[in-house]
Amino acid sequence: MRLFAAFVVITFAIAADCGRAADATRSTVLVELFTSEGCSTCPPADDLLQRIDATQPVPGAQVIVLSEHVDYWNHDGWRDPYSSSFWSDRQSGYVHALGLNTPYTPQMIVDGAAELRANSAEQIVEILEKAAAAIKVPVKITSLKVDPKTPGLIHAHIEADGTLEKRNADIFLVAALDHAESQVLSGENSGHQLAHVAVVQQIVKVGKLEKQKTFAQDVEIKLKSGTDPASVRIVCFVQESAFGKVHGAALERIVN
Repeated sequence: MRLFAAFVVITFAIAADCGRAADATRSTVLVELFTSEGCSTCPPADDLLQRIDATQPVPGAQVIVLSEHVDYWNHDGWRDPYSSSFWSDRQSGYVHALGLNTPYTPQMIVDGAAELRANSAEQIVEILEKAAAAIKVPVKITSLKVDPKTPGLIHAHIEADGTLEKRNADIFLVAALDHAESQVLSGENSGHQLAHVAVVQQIVKVGKLEKQKTFAQDVEIKLKSGTDPASVRIVCFVQESAFGKVHGAALERIVN
């Protein structure tokens, strides 16, 4: 992983300038990282996800990242404060849907359809480019605002154009922390300060996109108590049922 990191720095630096120049009509790719602060091999993957998020290595595409912290490492000396059995179940759903052997950490899933293994920078960019080249459902998040009467309640208007789709799909809304850190006091990463990007707090199903139709609806999601809305990114993605392929996504931040 250390040798790989050097390759990533070079490759992503070359691609970043082009990636940042892309406009709002660019394709999207959803990368989900299943990780844990109790796993000694996870911090390099956490760093990699942060680099993908920051450099946007695929010209003409927006790579939307999510960190989903599983809970099955919590018994091994450190309870990950961002973990949930919900993310463990989500990972197991992918393992079953993709015909994989077993869930493990760190594990990255691209657009709900492929594993991304950190073997080489070239392999990572190739998988991301292939995902970006697929025809995607245009997704928009607008009218994003905090409810003035209910703390932590976020309102949004979601639009998705499924007129070219041949299958129905579900629409999910996600609230994720832009940045999170922990000083790990025990377990495999004891003594380390760990940093994470796009740490998922909530994923809620907010609707269904019927094939060859459009979706336009006001939706809402509730942040965890005490969460500053300014520190949150809101993601919407369209995914085939039963942990199928992700057909489109969008990301917006709350502007006060």
